[in-house]
Amino acid sequence: MKRLFVFLLLVVAIAVAVPAGADTVCRMNFTMTGWSFFYRTASGDGTISCENGQTANVHVWSKGGGVTFGRSKIKDATGRFTEVDDIDELFGTYVQSEAHAGAGNSTKASALTKGTVSLSIVGKGRGVDVGISFGKFVIEKR
Repeated sequence: MKRLFVFLLLVVAIAVAVPAGADTVCRMNFTMTGWSFFYRTASGDGTISCENGQTANVHVWSKGGGVTFGRSKIKDATGRFTEVDDIDELFGTYVQSEAHAGAGNSTKASALTKGTVSLSIVGKGRGVDVGISFGKFVIEKR
């Protein structure tokens, strides 16, 4: 009986010491400026904050092409990632496709993916742009 008790105590101790996949939700706040004339490019800076306390200053950039024309600045953009185990899973290249049209003040929404991680972005912008484009969106540590 004593051995069973010790065995169960060890099992509980190991279970408490090894946490199961501690998923966390992360958000990104950033600003970007860019232009397009068939070729589209934009870049900016921001911060990623996670519910588990991890944070990172980031540089973001986007390149692509399509039937697209204009110049814009996205301010106060926010992004929400799918749950991850660690903030390091968020850095890298995401696939991006979008249709956009705006003159003056506008709102932009976009959905991106990188393997099992997805990112949804909403931002307010100013500029003149119209078109359909495809490309990549990159998040790098600063």
